[in-house]
Amino acid sequence: MKRFHINLNVSNLDKSILFYNKLFQAEPSVIKDDYAKWMLEDPRVNFSINNRMAMSGVNHLGLQAENAEEFTEIGKRLEAADAEVFDEGEATCCYAKSTKAWISDPDGISWETFLTHGEVTTYNGEELKPEMAKASKSHGNCC
Repeated sequence: MKRFHINLNVSNLDKSILFYNKLFQAEPSVIKDDYAKWMLEDPRVNFSINNRMAMSGVNHLGLQAENAEEFTEIGKRLEAADAEVFDEGEATCCYAKSTKAWISDPDGISWETFLTHGEVTTYNGEELKPEMAKASKSHGNCC
C-alpha cells in the first residue's frame, strides 16, 4: 500500500515536534538535529519536517512506494501527467537511501515518488551546515 508523503520546512524544529506530537498523538519515528519524521498509520502518511530551508511552508509532497512494483506504477502515473519527470535514480537524503523520481505540478509544487532501501547517518549524504543547506532550492530538498 502506498503512503502519502508531506515535507514541511519549519522555523523552530523543537516547537514543531511538540505541536505535531500532540496533533498526531504520536512520537516521531526519526528525530535528528534538523529533521523529524512520523510514519503514521491513521491517516497513512509519511510526515516530515526540517529546519534546513530559509522559508517555512510546504517543501514538497510525494507518494512513497513500499515495493518495486508500486514504485514502477507511480512512475507511470508521473509520466502520464504530461510534465517533465526528473529521474533521480539512487539518492541519499533525509537520512535514507532511496530510488526517486520528481515532477512539478502546474503551479510548480514539487512531487516526488520514492522507494526507501535503508537508513544513513546524514541528511543528504554529506555533512552540511544548516545555513548552507538553507541556501539550496533544488529538487534535492528531499525527505
